[in-house]
Amino acid sequence: MVIRKHYYVSGRVQGVGFRYRAYYIAQTFGLTGYAKNLPDGRVELEVQGEEELVREFLGRVEEGRFIHIEKIESSDMEVDACGYGFFMD
Repeated sequence: MVIRKHYYVSGRVQGVGFRYRAYYIAQTFGLTGYAKNLPDGRVELEVQGEEELVREFLGRVEEGRFIHIEKIESSDMEVDACGYGFFMD
């Protein structure tokens, strides 16, 4: 089943390769969405794909050497039938 999630991720997530790692894992898993740094130090993510892969995505991102997730705020979104790739801002 395909799902779409929106996340705000807090912790040591800027300046440590978080977005690049998210991009790489999303590409590997065939997920779509984006990763964007926010002025308050959080990263905003939108991720869409097979439910199991979306759920595994953040755990794999946090395996990055200097990344440390302290808090994740998540919400469900309506699936986007267009499937447009994964982007970094």
